[in-house]
Amino acid sequence: MLSAFDVSPIDGSSLALETRTVEAGSAVRVGHETSDSLVYIGSGTGRLALAGDARDVAERSASLVLAGEDATVEAHDELTLMVATVDGGVDLHAPMGRRELVTSLDIAPAQRATGARSFQILFGPHNGSTRATLFAGFIPPGKSPWHYHLYDEIVLVPDGPGRLHLAEGDEELGAGAAFRLRPRQVHIVENESADRELTIIGIFTPAGSPSAAYLTSEVAAEYRFAD
Repeated sequence: MLSAFDVSPIDGSSLALETRTVEAGSAVRVGHETSDSLVYIGSGTGRLALAGDARDVAERSASLVLAGEDATVEAHDELTLMVATVDGGVDLHAPMGRRELVTSLDIAPAQRATGARSFQILFGPHNGSTRATLFAGFIPPGKSPWHYHLYDEIVLVPDGPGRLHLAEGDEELGAGAAFRLRPRQVHIVENESADRELTIIGIFTPAGSPSAAYLTSEVAAEYRFAD
């Protein structure tokens, strides 16, 4: 079973992910000289300060710290941060809107993906992240067709239960799972619950739309579930 949030750097990928726990009353610095940092709050409450601006953060919220910036996150109670870094070598999407420092799933608008699936974008070109897109996906019970994306992606599973299907086999997705999907890697993320949505948190680069999925007829013939 995949069971660790951290996803280590690998050659050929601009993305990495680490989990940080901040005790109540303590603070941690977030920022990198050459990489953007996208922060998702897994649990707890606190306050993020950057360049004279300070905003409250809580579970289901996220923040963007651009390359060369130095932010401080202070925990009001114990905070769990998932910090994804995107190095400066990726292609930049054109900026489409005003930079935001903090946003939340409680205010981000929902958008439709394939079938009954939907997603909410936390950060992307529309609010300051031109190297990567950070989003939440909501998967109803069941599984989608086999498909792939053109982008490089890391996916977090805060709760579960789910299952990751790949060409080489499948893996159970319990609470706290994280995994990497390389460009054009054919896969399915299945929701194994009978009656509730599975929430995933994804970050991918280059920035774009989470709904951009592909599958050629030749690949579809190879990746078919038995009836």
